[in-house]
Amino acid sequence: MRGIDKGFAGVKALIGASLEVATGEVMALVGQNGAGKSTLIKVLTGAYRKDAGEIAFLGKPVDFTSPEEAQRAGISAIYQEINLIPYRSAAENICLGHEPRRFGFIDWREMNRNAAELLRRFSVEIDVRRPLMSFSTAIQQMVAIARAVSFSARLVIMDEPTSSLDDREVEVLFEVIRQLKREGVSVIFVSHRLDELYVVCDRVTVMRDGRTVLTDRMANVDKLQLVAAMLGRDLATVASKGATAFDESIHTTGRELLRAEGLEIGRRVRGARVAVDAGEIVGLAGLLGSGRTEIARAVFGADPPDAGRIEIGGQEAALASPADGIARGLGFCSEDRKTEGIVPAMSVRENLTLALLPRLTRAGIIDEAAQRDIVERFIARLGIKTSGPDQKIRELSGGNQQKVLLARWLCTNPKLLILDEPTRGIDVGAKAEIQRLIRELADQGLGVLMISSELEEIVEGADRVFVLRDGKTVAELPRREISEPRIMAAMAHGHEQGGAITEETSV
Repeated sequence: MRGIDKGFAGVKALIGASLEVATGEVMALVGQNGAGKSTLIKVLTGAYRKDAGEIAFLGKPVDFTSPEEAQRAGISAIYQEINLIPYRSAAENICLGHEPRRFGFIDWREMNRNAAELLRRFSVEIDVRRPLMSFSTAIQQMVAIARAVSFSARLVIMDEPTSSLDDREVEVLFEVIRQLKREGVSVIFVSHRLDELYVVCDRVTVMRDGRTVLTDRMANVDKLQLVAAMLGRDLATVASKGATAFDESIHTTGRELLRAEGLEIGRRVRGARVAVDAGEIVGLAGLLGSGRTEIARAVFGADPPDAGRIEIGGQEAALASPADGIARGLGFCSEDRKTEGIVPAMSVRENLTLALLPRLTRAGIIDEAAQRDIVERFIARLGIKTSGPDQKIRELSGGNQQKVLLARWLCTNPKLLILDEPTRGIDVGAKAEIQRLIRELADQGLGVLMISSELEEIVEGADRVFVLRDGKTVAELPRREISEPRIMAAMAHGHEQGGAITEETSV
């Protein structure tokens, strides 16, 4: 891809961008949210039409008019937001569009067998006849990857493929990438987790502000150089100040906002507890499946617990729905930005004020002047990059979509904000901005309950950490005791005994 230009509503998303990938090469594609990575991929796959430039695939000029056309030519893409059909089976999703047939009818037995065999390459053993929505996000991600591989693609594009996977599943994915490479298949690997790039990628292409600013072998570029290129900052500044925005100060007023004790939720959570003070950032740490999201949803009222006690502001609260949580001053940014956060077809303005509509409405009519004032104020306050309040939110980068979701809750003046993976799939620059915002909110007295799979983020940002293991709170760490080794020890072996972390006896 050479000299690629693409604009939306007068805003240039790509300016002379370029990308080259060799046969059997794993190319890392990195940059901040809004740098143009997703736009470049969508131009390549035919989802967007380029305004200028040249594209060649397998040595021949191409100009795909649809993703289906690109797929037939040998290009498969796996996006961070899983684009599959939840009500169809795993096998149907894998084989959709190229189902095996017998006498003109779908050969269901052959389709299920092929899908099961393909998933075994990823060390996934599931009943492929079950609806996709009955599986975890991690399994759905593996199904999406299996679908891409099933087309016998010559180029596979993976956009944040590890964002929903645990360490074991990530290693399985990396082995599949190595296998594809041995078979001569090329891979474009998009990830904000810089450590992963050095494990699996041969070269790296860095984008910034719609332009390609660096292409080199991974071995020739260290992490600081990558971050500096992505941010457009001087290397010495990044080396001295880093790319994160949390500091060492402790935020708390000592006034308790939330206390949850003895929570039981289905079969996933047994005996969990968590507490948040006003002005405090509390980290909720644990492995995938430890019950973190279930606790967050229970506290917000989305999934009321089967047992336990929840207190808000010192008073017991029986939250039967999210509306009850909002009424008590809670806000909740879900992990799944696409299906539980944004409304893609609606504008930035409509998405931002969604939770505030009851207060903006009089006799069924929205006060548009008040709505416009709020939207413009929060776009400016959070630095949301958009062509205007009426731009469709689906056209924004992931980091800017996340800022809109934060603004949605901030404009309701909450007392407690629950953030489930607030920086998932977000580049280091946007991550630092969101971390800085979280810190400012805590300084102003807002309580924050933050779930993150990145221990570094928990260690840097939390004033207190509750560690979960198998649905139970196994440790509570004050600021002075927070460290990656202690958190990992609690997640792996710890159980609570008089407030300390102890090792379980091996049998």
